[in-house]
Amino acid sequence: MIKKVLIANRGEIAVRIIRACREIGIETVAVYSEADREALHTQLADEAICIGPAALSESYLSMERIISATIVSGADAIHPGFGFLSENSKFAELCEKCNITFIGPGSEVIAKLGNKQEARNIMAAAGVPVIPGTEEPIFDAKTGAKAAKKIGYPVMIKAALGGGGKGMRVADTPEEFELNFLTAQKEAEMAFGNNTMYIEHYVRHPRHVEFQILADSQGNVVHLGERDCSVQRNHQKMIEESPCCAISDELRQKMGRAAVKAAKAAGYVNAGTIEFLLEKNQQFYFMEMNTRIQVEHPVTEWVTGIDLVKEQIRIASGQPLGFRQKDIRISGHSIECRINAENPEKGFRPSPGTITDIYLPGGKGIRIDSAAYSGYTIPPYYDSMIAKLIVWAKNREEAIRKMQSALGEIIIEGINTNVDYQYEILNHPDFLTGNVDVEFIEKMEAGAAFEQ
Repeated sequence: MIKKVLIANRGEIAVRIIRACREIGIETVAVYSEADREALHTQLADEAICIGPAALSESYLSMERIISATIVSGADAIHPGFGFLSENSKFAELCEKCNITFIGPGSEVIAKLGNKQEARNIMAAAGVPVIPGTEEPIFDAKTGAKAAKKIGYPVMIKAALGGGGKGMRVADTPEEFELNFLTAQKEAEMAFGNNTMYIEHYVRHPRHVEFQILADSQGNVVHLGERDCSVQRNHQKMIEESPCCAISDELRQKMGRAAVKAAKAAGYVNAGTIEFLLEKNQQFYFMEMNTRIQVEHPVTEWVTGIDLVKEQIRIASGQPLGFRQKDIRISGHSIECRINAENPEKGFRPSPGTITDIYLPGGKGIRIDSAAYSGYTIPPYYDSMIAKLIVWAKNREEAIRKMQSALGEIIIEGINTNVDYQYEILNHPDFLTGNVDVEFIEKMEAGAAFEQ
């Protein structure tokens, strides 16, 4: 069993991992930048090591400094959390070379699934439904235009490497293609240092539905049901829930089997997420696989009763899953809202600063994952998410009411947050009826009518 884990992350996910390790008797090491000296994760871990100044390249993205901290502390494993180096195959490979257990899949698997084009080809070969698209990497607009014509408009132009909505543009017509291609490619090169693109048919008005999987080193793979992540802004998720109200038991089983098939085809080990686009006609397509724990993992934990972080650690230790697919039961309904330090009235501009007062709700069926506290100064250098509010109830209607109530109780003073904006979403008539897709926020802000 792993004895000591270094958490190569910060904020609420670092706190979440520390708590899981503490509950199973594993020591923890926090790393932090100079800007995070007073952060909660540094106070909760058994030890804390400063790895550099605020700049990401000199702290949380510095592989050498994190590996050095691991060796100095005597930790035998690294948990990368999400973001930062969590899906960096070179970092996973470095851990392997240094005989440090990387709590996640192997470096080769991360590399092939991190390339969207290669991942798509793997899934197509395994019989997992994929969106019609290019099979070879695209480097120039002329070649891309030929491919787009063959695929059929509208098309989505995407960076082959990376994520988070960067390096993506939609072209509805051939006339729009070249400009959109060049814009997406430039953005991809700036964000990921790589200008490789791929093109696929653009699916209009889909839901974004993802399946959580767990796979051990003995070849056992299970899925833990789905999460509906359709409520998103600029491809960034805002609200997630499980189960998806648009999916029947029959479709759930079909998509779940496809998710398991996808994980097996990739030779996957540890926790991962298979992301699908779901059309109104119930046709679904593989979009990508995330090779890490997800921000929204708590909703799955609540409806299944399975602690995903603890399972990650057990799997990385070489232990087999303690359950099979027939043992997984989905109970009730869970919703998560991401609470961000930002100002929706000013284009969602980040709102760093000192929290002068904070009150977070509690009670039965309410969970808060956060690293915020009164007096904590949110630095301007990192992601603006400061908390996740998660609720559970017997059904979706009750879960929505519980979330509405919980959002109404939150007090965070000294900074701007998106709490009121989240409350507005939770009271929108189309959200209440489950009539949402990935363009929900865009249509809500425009006051547009929603298709039934």
